[in-house]
Amino acid sequence: MLDLMLDARRGSFRLQVECCFASEWTVIFGPSGAGKSTLLRLLAGLDRGNIDRSRIALDARLLSDSATGLGLKPGNRQTALVAQQPALFPHLSVTSNVAYGLNGLDRGSRAARVEEMLDLAGAAHLVNRRPRDLSGGEAQRVALARALAPGARLLLLDEPFSALDGAASDALLDRLQHWLREHNVQAVLATHDATDAFSTGAEVALLREGRVVAQGPAAEVLAAERDRLQRRLKPV
Repeated sequence: MLDLMLDARRGSFRLQVECCFASEWTVIFGPSGAGKSTLLRLLAGLDRGNIDRSRIALDARLLSDSATGLGLKPGNRQTALVAQQPALFPHLSVTSNVAYGLNGLDRGSRAARVEEMLDLAGAAHLVNRRPRDLSGGEAQRVALARALAPGARLLLLDEPFSALDGAASDALLDRLQHWLREHNVQAVLATHDATDAFSTGAEVALLREGRVVAQGPAAEVLAAERDRLQRRLKPV
C-alpha cells in the first residue's frame, strides 16, 4: 500500500496530491501536462526541488517526510522508475547495464538475476549488445530489466513501452503483471492511453492539472473515456 501526500511546484505548475494506492496495480491517467511524470519523479526521489510538503509511506514504512527532514534519495532500493527514455549507460553492454547496482551478490547469483530479468522483459537475446545497437523498443525492455533487478518493492512506470507496438506492449504488460504479483511488488503506471488501464484491470487515479480528481476501478473512473473510444471505433 502506498500512502502519499505531495505539495510541490515546478515553475507556475503546482502538484497537490493526497491519496492512497492500495491496489497492486495503479494507473495514473491524464492528459499531457497533468503532472503524471512529475508525480512519478517525486515518488522516485528524482525531483526534490520546490517541495512545500511531502510524506510518502510504502507498506507503513516511511520513505519521505518533509516535517522531519526525511527525504527520498534517488536509487532508493524500495523504488524503481522506468521512464519513457531508457537512459542506459552507453559504455556498458546490456548485461552490465542490468547488473549495475546488484551489489552484495556473488558472480553466479548476479548472472542468474540478470538472466531472469532479461527473460522477463523479453530481452534475453540482447545480452552482448551495446545501447547504440538497440532499437527503441529493445532499449525500453532492457531499462525495465535493469529497474527490476535490484528488487524494489515499488515499480514506477512512466509510459515505458511507447516504442513497442500494441501487441508487444500488451504481452509484456501481461507478463509483468503476473511477475509483480508473484513477487509482491506494487506498480504505478502513468499513461494517457486508456487502453493501458482497461487491459490491466487496474485501479485508476485520474489526474488533472496536478490534482487527483477521481479514483477507483477503470470501468467507473474512465467510463466517459471508454465511451469516447467506442464511438471512434464504430463504422461510419
